[in-house]
Amino acid sequence: MTKHIQILVFFLTFSACGQNVTEMKTPKNANEKFAKFIAKKKFVSENYYPGIADEKMGPILTEKINQVASDFKTVAESDKPNDKKYQEKIGIGLSRFAEIYLDLDTEDRERVCSYFEELMDIVELESSNGQLNKFMYGFDPNEFIKED
Repeated sequence: MTKHIQILVFFLTFSACGQNVTEMKTPKNANEKFAKFIAKKKFVSENYYPGIADEKMGPILTEKINQVASDFKTVAESDKPNDKKYQEKIGIGLSRFAEIYLDLDTEDRERVCSYFEELMDIVELESSNGQLNKFMYGFDPNEFIKED
């Protein structure tokens, strides 16, 4: 359990470092899109995704993703939604996968990230601040790009 708390603290600290808080306006149809997102069947074969590798993981992953959608919805409905609050919810959401991370194959991890991106699109959040890259690859490749 302490490992999970350490991971959560890391994600929250990482997501809060060096950010300016940008207040965001929630799109008018966001609640409708959240409801559709939560209702849809997830981790099924579509496009290039072959479907969940281990079928018994489907309901577990779906519940975790839907929790993130509920977290995003809560921020969207708050008085002053901002990018920092969404970044915190991304960190918390990703930390929920820590205990099963090694059970996920590459395609399933990519699918988890694509669901986060769908949620970000609903609220028009432009970036996860590298959190999705860290989840997927263990590091943020953007940290290695130097600006001249």
